[in-house]
Amino acid sequence: MDAERLLTQLRAQIANRALFYLAAYDALADEIGAARAEAVLTRAVRLRGRAAGEGLRRFAPADLAGLKDAFLGSLPGGEALFRPEVRRCDATALEIRMTACPLKQAWQEAGVPAGKCATLCRIAGAVDLGTFEEAGFGIENRTWRPGQEGCCNLTITPGPSA
Repeated sequence: MDAERLLTQLRAQIANRALFYLAAYDALADEIGAARAEAVLTRAVRLRGRAAGEGLRRFAPADLAGLKDAFLGSLPGGEALFRPEVRRCDATALEIRMTACPLKQAWQEAGVPAGKCATLCRIAGAVDLGTFEEAGFGIENRTWRPGQEGCCNLTITPGPSA
């Protein structure tokens, strides 16, 4: 199977995950309200991220260059789907801007309004929070908002024991 076909299949699987997030959010929002639905799903996604972060612990508390290489090397589809742009990588911070997001693209193609898409981006972005926290680093994730280009903007800093 060629690489382009694999990327197409992976993009479809990520879109399926995005639509699951949407369905779960809608079902929960109907039952417990939008704010609680966001909080519950964010917590669940963050917990899933924590499991993924275990493999990055070897870079804690301050090997940001090693963390960068390992994280970018683990992105689904390599760098083709999320198109990360490393804006900074030094001893004090690693800044990565995702210039594309197949999750956000799937929500937009499904006609999800911009405000709700931003909510879903916050929920999905919690995976990065859990990942880098569990790995032993500080993390700020500024997710997409209406009117912005790209998607997540990650700022990762050395962990508390650095």
